[in-house]
Amino acid sequence: YLISLFFIVTFLAPQVKSRAFYVFGDSLVDNGNNDYLVTTARADNYPYGIDYPTRRPTGRFSNGLNIPDIISEAIGMPSTLPYLSPQLTGENLLVGANFASAGIGILNDTGIQFKLYELGARRVLVTGTGAMGCAPAELAQHSRNGECYGALQTAAALFNPQLVNLIASVNAEIGQDVFVAANAYQMNMDYLTNPEQFVVGFEFMKKIEVFNTNCLVFK
Repeated sequence: YLISLFFIVTFLAPQVKSRAFYVFGDSLVDNGNNDYLVTTARADNYPYGIDYPTRRPTGRFSNGLNIPDIISEAIGMPSTLPYLSPQLTGENLLVGANFASAGIGILNDTGIQFKLYELGARRVLVTGTGAMGCAPAELAQHSRNGECYGALQTAAALFNPQLVNLIASVNAEIGQDVFVAANAYQMNMDYLTNPEQFVVGFEFMKKIEVFNTNCLVFK
């Protein structure tokens, strides 16, 4: 894949609460759609969900909450439901919907997504590709000493700046900064090359996990 995440948050105006939140993307943001599809890309078994409040798999390809969940919390809204969920009715439709699906690819006509502005989207977060050469599957096939696969790393390094330029040109055409670029590649590499910068957060999470382990009677 090339673009790993595609978030859309629609605002009535900069000062007004968001009207709806829509998510498009792959396994990084899928929150259960693949549970309703015939596919081998599934997250319905252990250890997925081990840090989720229910301690059970939810269809998220994560140990707990994923990025859309955190964004929903930040804007004061409940998490969006998978668009295939039978619960996506009534009031839940007003929150938005998650259309992400693990394993999804990017077609040549994906650029049409930038026409979402014409459909009412007023804030769109576009995340470029992450460190693809550092993915576990690539490490297993190409790495000898833990190094990331160079060819895919180079491809990501070439693609992401062009995506930023494309977003800038689209915003210039619209006349306002509707589309926002997020540098997932750099964030990934920061974790890999400077892990000591994040040790406080990781140590905190370890303490939380120990606390949870010692307090299993709590719901």
